[in-house]
Amino acid sequence: MKKIFTLGLFAFAMFIGSQTLTAQNTKLEDKVEINTKASEKTEVLGRTLKFHSNQKDDVYEALKLFLSTELSLSRNENTLPAEIEKNKTRLESQMKEILNDEQFSKYKALSNE
Repeated sequence: MKKIFTLGLFAFAMFIGSQTLTAQNTKLEDKVEINTKASEKTEVLGRTLKFHSNQKDDVYEALKLFLSTELSLSRNENTLPAEIEKNKTRLESQMKEILNDEQFSKYKALSNE
């Protein structure tokens, strides 16, 4: 009886452990996807707007924050349209701080397309 109880406990622990690993893999995949998208967008903007390396790093971080917030908002069923708009407004204000006036006007034209 003691061995059956131990075996059952072991099987339960393995089941719980596999669920935790699956959740961690999903988070890691999301992080990689966000980093890839942010990097690609930064490269496209870099070629178009021709910004400095400091600007490139800041744009990458702003896009990464925007994309991760967008992903978490899209997964939440109770997300209000105002929250999505607030995320877009935050990205725009960060880009305005990072870019100069000429670059920002080009960025606005690109983002409206």
